[in-house]
Amino acid sequence: MTRGRYPAEIRERAVRMVFEHQAEHPSQWATITSIAAKFGMTAETLRHWVVRAAEVDAGSRP
Repeated sequence: MTRGRYPAEIRERAVRMVFEHQAEHPSQWATITSIAAKFGMTAETLRHWVVRAAEVDAGSRP
């Protein structure tokens, strides 16, 4: 069974790209908007994934 519309590999790649390219944009939102457009998804979807990834890294989410 798959979760959501996008495969895990796409989610992971998009989130990784946000963190890798953040310095090239004036804000994290600008980075998210740019990368979301490249993948054909909404910026809000990608923002949600980025927040979850940050929570995992911080140890507040398994």
